[in-house]
Amino acid sequence: MSISIVLWTFFISMLPIVELRGAIPVGMVAGMLPWEAFAVAVIGNMLPIPIILLFLRKVLKWLRRFPRFARLVDKLEAKGSKSAEKIRKYEKWGLLIFVAIPLPGTGAWTGSLAAAMLDMKLKDALIYIFGGVVVAGVIITLIMSLGLQAIFPLFVKS
Repeated sequence: MSISIVLWTFFISMLPIVELRGAIPVGMVAGMLPWEAFAVAVIGNMLPIPIILLFLRKVLKWLRRFPRFARLVDKLEAKGSKSAEKIRKYEKWGLLIFVAIPLPGTGAWTGSLAAAMLDMKLKDALIYIFGGVVVAGVIITLIMSLGLQAIFPLFVKS
């Protein structure tokens, strides 16, 4: 395994939307062992989360001062509020489940946005987002390792 594969996997996992859902398959297809791809992707996915949680509200408030960015801020806040409404009922566990679902539009970035909209404590948000990232990583790693047919034998034709 080369350092470039590790770095690609790491940096892909940091990207919004793609996150570890894209990074683990890239790492494994490039030759990383499943546990290696999982570990690198989880670390990369979590790296920006404390920064997002600490500074997102301040950055959005600052950007709102500029007319060119007001629409972008509105979209981000609407996305965060929509996600926060889904999470609000179950609070911390809702955040974990939301982040753990390996589908586009869920994940650590959107979960962080929702946690910021809910004014969650940093420590709580980090713990439950991390838990969700680990669960999502396990799901993706299993799908890549065992294949869809082993996990969903009724839905995949032989």
